[in-house]
Amino acid sequence: MIARVWHGSTKPEHADAYEAMLKPELLPGISQAKGYRGSYLLRRDKGSEVEFITILFWDSIDSIRAVAGPDYETSIIPEERRKYLSKHDAKAVHYEVASTHGLAG
Repeated sequence: MIARVWHGSTKPEHADAYEAMLKPELLPGISQAKGYRGSYLLRRDKGSEVEFITILFWDSIDSIRAVAGPDYETSIIPEERRKYLSKHDAKAVHYEVASTHGLAG
């Protein structure tokens, strides 16, 4: 299993609106994609900004490529969400999930 990890930040006044746009799916229609296993949305108040981390779980890098294209590391940010971000990773990073404990995997 592969974890796709991405960071983005908003100004505090935009954080709730941005978070609401990520629920119930981080990306529109992602739950229908072949190989998609689920996701986590993390949020941290850092005072002058609010940081979000998304972690999407996939069967394989090939599953990610099928959705994101050949340059699969490039961040996928729908245009209507970009206006809320004060900064974000241009690329996502990918990790092999070596182990889980107490989580469906």
